[in-house]
Amino acid sequence: MTAVLHSAVPRRRLPAVLAVVVVVGLAVSAWGARDRTTWFLETVWVLVGLPLVVLTWRRFPLTNLLCCLLAVHALVLAVGGHYTYAQVPLGDWVRDTFGLDRNPYDRFGHLMQGFVPAVLVRELLSRTSPLRGSRWLAPLTVCACLAFSAVFEMLEWLAAVTGGHSADAFLATQGDVWDTQWDMFCALIGATVSVLVLSRLHDRQLDTLGVTPSYGGGGSTAVPRTSTVRTTRPLP
Repeated sequence: MTAVLHSAVPRRRLPAVLAVVVVVGLAVSAWGARDRTTWFLETVWVLVGLPLVVLTWRRFPLTNLLCCLLAVHALVLAVGGHYTYAQVPLGDWVRDTFGLDRNPYDRFGHLMQGFVPAVLVRELLSRTSPLRGSRWLAPLTVCACLAFSAVFEMLEWLAAVTGGHSADAFLATQGDVWDTQWDMFCALIGATVSVLVLSRLHDRQLDTLGVTPSYGGGGSTAVPRTSTVRTTRPLP
C-alpha cells in the first residue's frame, strides 16, 4: 500500500492525504451507525490518536509506513464501529463462503491490533531508547503488543461489568467462551508477522528520518569498553 500511495502522492503530502481519508472514513462510519455507544468505543483510539499525531508532527514526524498502517487500522476500526464487529457484511460473506461458525471480522480486527501497533511500538523504541540495532527490539515489541491486547481485553471486561447486555455488541464474543484468549492470540500472531515481514522496510524508512542505531556491532546492547586490565610481560 505504501508503494502505491507513494506513486500517486508526493511523499511529503502523504500523511496529510491519509489524515483526510481517516477523517472522511470516521464521518461516514458515524452516519447511521447501528449502535452509537459501540461506534464510540471502537473508534475512540482514532479520535484520540489522530489529533495527537497532528499536534506532535513537527517535533516527532512518523515514517510513511507507519502512517499508512495507522490509516488502514483506523478504517478497520471505523467499519467495525459502524456495523459492530459481529455484523460486518464482509465478515458475513466470508463466514457463509467458507462455512465458518462465526463472523471472522473480529478476528481480523485483533490481528490488526497486533500487526499495526508492532510498527508503532518499534518506531517509538527505535527513536526514544537505545534499542535500535538491538536483538531485544523484536521480542520487546511483540511483548508490548501482547500486553496492550491484554489491557484491551480488561477494558472489554470492564465494559461488560458496567454495561451488562448493552455491551454485547462491543464485546462481539458471538457465544465463544474462549473469545478473550483467541483475541490475544490473534494480536500475538499479528505482531510477530509484522516484525518478521516489515522490519527491514521500517529500518530503511527510519534511516530517511535520520534515526541511527544507538549501538553498533551486529545488534549488541552493550557499549564497547576499553579494557583496564594491565598486562604484564614475562621476566627475561
